Amino acid sequence: MNQDSNSSDQPTGQDPLVLLKTLRLLWTKQELGKLKEEIRRGFARLEDPLAGLLAMLESSSDWKGKGHSLWYCITTELQLWMKAHPAVPQSGTKLKKLQARVLGMLSQCPANLLDPLMSIYQLHTADRNYLLEHVSHLYLQGNYKEAAMLSIKLKLQPDQDVEKMCTPLLLQDKANVVEEYVAEYPELQRKLLHTLDTWCEPSFNIRDIIRPYQGLSNYKPDKFNRRVLSKLIFRLLERFNVDSALCPNVINQRHLRTLNYLFYKRFVEKTMTEENWADHIQSTVGENRWLQGHLVQSLLRHCDARGAARWARHCQVPPEMLPHAVAEELQKLHIQDRVGEVTKADNYEASKKKDYYQLPIPRENIHFLQTWEETLQCWEKVLQAGQVVGVDMEWKPSFGMVGKPRVALLQLALKDEVFLLDLPRLLEQAEAEGEKEKLPHFIQMLFSDAAITKLGYGMSGDLSSLAATCSALKDTEKQMQGVVDLLAVDKQLQWGKDSRKVDGLSPEHSHEERGGRQPEKGLSLLVQHVLGKPLDKTERLSNWEKRPLREEQILYAASDAYCLLEIYERLCKDPESFGLGSDLTESLVGKQSKKPRAKKQLNKQEAPSPSGQELQGPSTEPSRPPAPISPQEFSVVCDNMLQGLGRYLRCLGVDVRLLDNEDDHRKAAEIARQEGRVILTSGLPYQTLRSQVGEGRCFSVNCSQKAKEQALQVLKHFNVQVSLGDIFSRCQV
Repeated sequence: MNQDSNSSDQPTGQDPLVLLKTLRLLWTKQELGKLKEEIRRGFARLEDPLAGLLAMLESSSDWKGKGHSLWYCITTELQLWMKAHPAVPQSGTKLKKLQARVLGMLSQCPANLLDPLMSIYQLHTADRNYLLEHVSHLYLQGNYKEAAMLSIKLKLQPDQDVEKMCTPLLLQDKANVVEEYVAEYPELQRKLLHTLDTWCEPSFNIRDIIRPYQGLSNYKPDKFNRRVLSKLIFRLLERFNVDSALCPNVINQRHLRTLNYLFYKRFVEKTMTEENWADHIQSTVGENRWLQGHLVQSLLRHCDARGAARWARHCQVPPEMLPHAVAEELQKLHIQDRVGEVTKADNYEASKKKDYYQLPIPRENIHFLQTWEETLQCWEKVLQAGQVVGVDMEWKPSFGMVGKPRVALLQLALKDEVFLLDLPRLLEQAEAEGEKEKLPHFIQMLFSDAAITKLGYGMSGDLSSLAATCSALKDTEKQMQGVVDLLAVDKQLQWGKDSRKVDGLSPEHSHEERGGRQPEKGLSLLVQHVLGKPLDKTERLSNWEKRPLREEQILYAASDAYCLLEIYERLCKDPESFGLGSDLTESLVGKQSKKPRAKKQLNKQEAPSPSGQELQGPSTEPSRPPAPISPQEFSVVCDNMLQGLGRYLRCLGVDVRLLDNEDDHRKAAEIARQEGRVILTSGLPYQTLRSQVGEGRCFSVNCSQKAKEQALQVLKHFNVQVSLGDIFSRCQV
């Protein structure tokens, strides 16, 4: 028996095409066990298994294109068989000939056959110059993706020109292949980023790149412009953790957009204080002469020469950069000018106190904590069973720059005092003392203790930033108990149109009639409804990383956390007067339901989407929607990745503006502010756009859904009631 068995496995010179016919029959019958057995036995009988496999491939065409499961089965089983028979692999001239034959096939191979074939024919041992020559041949034939993928598999990138290899891929909108091409090579990443940034230089003619590739198949001009390249650069900077100083052009352009946004907030919308605005201007412009020049031009557009001179001095613009008229005014300025401005600002601050929510505790009960000893006293008071704690966090606005926001201030409010924790300083101190886990430990204790009620507004966004600040806190959201998110409660409240008035003026009244005040939204609107006056949000976009904090920042941060305590107490005492169920108290302080961790960060002043991003306290009552509106009353601007949704909503009677493919995402914010529209967007642009419009005016849509499902999500969230008469009411005949 043994002799027969051994002899049956000896090479007999069987025709590989006959073996292939047998394998096809077994594959058709779906007899996978017999198929695998026959593959091993059949190749054992072939005189030259490697040449036999090539003969099979060369006689067939069904392994090309998207791939064929039979061929994947054959190649992987042959790999396993070869491992058990190490004497089989070829070497020398014979192997080189086989390698030359298989290289000619790889450009047509589906992805799942590349690795098995490269392993079987030991392509990693082939002559490197020969491999580079073959890839170059593919490139010259216009097979750019195939050339890049083969280079990646054979690790040829260090010997290639990264700009030459990646340019046609970018023209064909294959940025994912480009990212994979440079993924393992930091030097190539830097070279690629430098090249992309050069293309984004304002004076660079981007058509010069396209010219050598005239007639390129699958060329997508709408996907190759400075806006798209800029987004790619920022994605690569973040993914590969490269110093952004390598890309001065895109960084300058991003800072310029931030500069324009800050001028809008200060001089048009008038919702940013002078000190706050100046902090951000100095941080954005710094000593960059190009940005300083734009700053001067913007000052002249929004101020007279004297005002421009005062701000130029405040922002430390070199006198030689100023126009003659501004330079003259700068020489005339005296110290009393500043004193006069400060006095004027102080008078303004005093006059508006009567219009906004004021902290009911004395200033000395607000504690700014920067040492571990101070923080221990805070934890002794906070970590007590039955305690109710208002929680809020602040971070420096990113204005669309790379990376997630990092928490600069953690606010914890108790009934009689508020603690402001300088998180960066405390974490730095703990690490220096070799005890970097002690602060995260206390924070986790607070959020996981069901006996302590934590109040927040949009808590999910805060916790996402907290996790980005300290990796030890990444699972806090999964472990938390006893959390009441007042954003979820806010969604249940039934506010009538009359109750939405601010000092007798409804949101429909003009900006001027409000004395320059923007309509209240988000937490500020909730504070107004429940406590009678809105929050003063002028410090919301402060530079929270700058130390020392200004007094206005300290009061703002304390108010944001403390007002949650007062809202909670008022709602629990009299829920029915706010349109809530009488069992609200029980539902708010009951056992917290566990929900999946939010995948995307929420703005703490933004109503979350109903697709699972919301983190809320438990409620025995179903969530009540806002007051119903008709499609005619609902105006939106759809970002360019949601054009299908926009057309669907328009068919339902909604007033829709659509961004074009080449439009920058920020155009949505401009339209929203000018025309009072809600922004519908998705993904990363949501993080940028939400900070450029009022609270609750930017909504993140699930991009993986179809247009109909997206529309239902939007209509449900905003409680838009569609009637038969609305359908096609905006469509042209």
